Amino acid sequence: MQKVSFDEDRCKGCELCVGACPVNIIYLGENLNAMGYHPAQVHEQGKCISCGFCARMCPDVAITVWKEGAR
Repeated sequence: MQKVSFDEDRCKGCELCVGACPVNIIYLGENLNAMGYHPAQVHEQGKCISCGFCARMCPDVAITVWKEGAR
């Protein structure tokens, strides 16, 4: 189940979400988005604790976080 997603075309690669993640599953991808930035991505969705720290730190509102059973 997906717990966090990134709107890669809105991400400017500022890395604030990377530093905010307590389980260290967010990283900047190798690919470039439409604006020419390396967007944030997540690996190991199963380790996400849905804390929402990443979404709160994102100045571009490019991150969505879901809690289990709250869809």
